Amino acid sequence: MGKLFGTDGVRGIANTELTADMAYKLGRIGSFLLTKGKKKAKIVIGRDTRISGDMLESALVAGILSTGSDALCVGIVPTPAVAYLTRYFEADCGIVISASHNPVEYNGIKFFNEEGFKLPDEVEDEIEKLILNGQDIEVNPTGENLGRKVEIDDAIKKYASFLKGTLDTDLRGLKIAVDCANGASYIAAPSVLSALGAEIKMIHHKPDGLNINVDCGSTHPEDLQKLVLECGADIGLAFDGDADRIIAVDEKGQLVDGDKILMICGTHLKSKGKLPHDTIVATVMSNLGFHKALKKAGCKAIAAKVGDRYVLEEMKKGGYALGGEQSGHIIFLDHNTTGDGLLSGLQLVSVMKDKEQKLSKLAGEMTTYPQVLVNAKVSNEKKHKYMEDEKVAAEIKRLEEIMHGEGRVLIRPSGTEPLVRVMLEGKDIEELKVLSEKLAALIEERLN
Repeated sequence: MGKLFGTDGVRGIANTELTADMAYKLGRIGSFLLTKGKKKAKIVIGRDTRISGDMLESALVAGILSTGSDALCVGIVPTPAVAYLTRYFEADCGIVISASHNPVEYNGIKFFNEEGFKLPDEVEDEIEKLILNGQDIEVNPTGENLGRKVEIDDAIKKYASFLKGTLDTDLRGLKIAVDCANGASYIAAPSVLSALGAEIKMIHHKPDGLNINVDCGSTHPEDLQKLVLECGADIGLAFDGDADRIIAVDEKGQLVDGDKILMICGTHLKSKGKLPHDTIVATVMSNLGFHKALKKAGCKAIAAKVGDRYVLEEMKKGGYALGGEQSGHIIFLDHNTTGDGLLSGLQLVSVMKDKEQKLSKLAGEMTTYPQVLVNAKVSNEKKHKYMEDEKVAAEIKRLEEIMHGEGRVLIRPSGTEPLVRVMLEGKDIEELKVLSEKLAALIEERLN
């Protein structure tokens, strides 16, 4: 792996790219640098349901114990539970073993600091530099100075109690369909929802180590849409493999994505005087309809780069409480420090209860404009130079004039691939397809 850390920790195919040896080094060097060499530091470790989790957890724990720190193993829990439990146990950092929505052969390792926030780039760079240069730390305690592995049996109970405490209502009278993606929410979701009084119908909640994210969860909510209609549910909640994001389904079987969830929860908070600066942090990919709905409600949106870490950066910088992505990563910073699918689902349901309205009506406050995304193949060296080409710049300007404020053009170089992503948004999807293909072809012609 030429570079270890991506936008969400270290990720790769388990046992070839992300090996047990790499996990050991990340546990040893990463935790030591993150805790600044503190003796007997406490490190919380959680994981999702992947078969490779056992192997990587064992290696990670070994690395941590070799530095004299203790590993608090909380088992299979959602990623945001680790962020919360790190604060609850007053630990020095937290580590999650998960590859989120990726297929089962992948796994990942990501760190949280003692406050439950993802690491800044400079800390990841320091860890990466030592590991890639084959360096080690001069710490080899013996005897009583070695670390201990501590199994935490009631981690889910503690996380569930925290989630319940974020609501001032119960969920009695609601029927909720839930898709756990055969992932980390399969215990936590029914535990919380049933304790709050909801009637729940579960699917994809029987993980076998191999079926995580397979045709289910937030990236494949089709089964959940069918279930909602079949059982007459008031709402459906679909999580991804590590449950840090959510996609909802209304009572008519229609999808309610992250933009709509943000709009519903944000405008409700605004009406209660609980939305700082009347502002939500979204990303450049957020739908034009999202911005129009917020404006109508007297709210504003700030656009961050794609990626929940960049959303969080903007939130912390501006003192905002709510932010997220179209994909369902939503951060309620007054409650947790990272995207939390279960928390977001509870907040959404609480708005339904408070306003006594069906989800379809709440989501109907936002009109979703069609978006078409086309990739233009451009070398990594040239993919940032599209606006330097006069013909490309002129064509973008022409397209924006055609749309008259009822659409937009977004050009975004890929962070990892030799591609320029061309996104057009507007009212006529057939026209958007034609225009986006032509623009992508022009970018390829001019920059290759």
